[in-house]
Amino acid sequence: MNQQDVCILLGLNRANQEIRKAARELKSTSEVIDRWGQSLKPVDAKWVKATLAWQESSNQGVIGFYDHEYPDRLRQIDDPPWLLFYQGRAELINATGIAIVGSRKASHSGLHATDWFAGACAENGLVVVSGLAMGIDAQAHKSSLESGRTIAVLGTGIDQIYPARNRQLHRLISHQGVLISEFPPGIQARMDHFPRRNRIISGISHGVVVMEAALRSGSISTALAAINQGRHVGAVPGPLFASEHEGCHWLIRQGAELLYHPQQVAEWVGVDFKQGPAKTQPQPITESLANDKLLANVGLEVTSVDKLIERSGLSAAKVTEQLLLLELQGAVAAVPGGYIRVGRR
Repeated sequence: MNQQDVCILLGLNRANQEIRKAARELKSTSEVIDRWGQSLKPVDAKWVKATLAWQESSNQGVIGFYDHEYPDRLRQIDDPPWLLFYQGRAELINATGIAIVGSRKASHSGLHATDWFAGACAENGLVVVSGLAMGIDAQAHKSSLESGRTIAVLGTGIDQIYPARNRQLHRLISHQGVLISEFPPGIQARMDHFPRRNRIISGISHGVVVMEAALRSGSISTALAAINQGRHVGAVPGPLFASEHEGCHWLIRQGAELLYHPQQVAEWVGVDFKQGPAKTQPQPITESLANDKLLANVGLEVTSVDKLIERSGLSAAKVTEQLLLLELQGAVAAVPGGYIRVGRR
């Protein structure tokens, strides 16, 4: 991409809504120059230089709105990004994507379900799209990286690592998956960038899966953007009184699909779902443990060891021993405050 094209496309970011809407119907930056060349606002030279420099290195580049590599699904949304910066496997950008989003403060069961959905989607040839935040987003990327099929949409410049705790994951995605952003290198994180990021997460995807979400959250804004863009939207239900699932339950009441298996997501895009042989099925629990009085008293919400001793009538030593066995079997998981039952998949 040359300097003139970069200037025009960066300039369109600052143009009024009427110009941006009309520009979506044009075929090239030359047509934009012919119509509005004198009226577009000037662009800071440092962002032009940063954009041109970014595409000089291997494994990264810039895709303009009028380039044939630009994803068709993203081109169709109301406010598409005029430039897409990427680092990693650019071919994934036009593959069939499913967004998986959710709470930054994810529960153990939420992470467990995300691992299942994201891993199964990637194993069945779908690209998992998310926002590289902590919690559900990070788990979605990790679980799909094993198949090398993930897209991380950033709310910062393409070269920025945010949050810092995801540094290693950021690096892995840049090699095994792909990072994308509408922001040039050097742009720092800002609160207003993340709603803009969310429209790209949904826009580049065929559907959005919400794993856990409070009523007021970025995940809900992503789902609402998906609804406005005509995408599939589904939500995974959770415990009735869990605040981290209130957003999911609200979405289901609004008409989002209630999701309980990744095969439902595959059906959105006509993929013949095949269950993976290994990690998506936990180890079988022996008959003696499955019917154990202790296991019957571990629920989906955190249960303390003291409460388990009280409910089961077993000694503290016996409870500790059987909890360890159940944890090794994959039937329960230790979490802050006690244990929870791990659902079968």
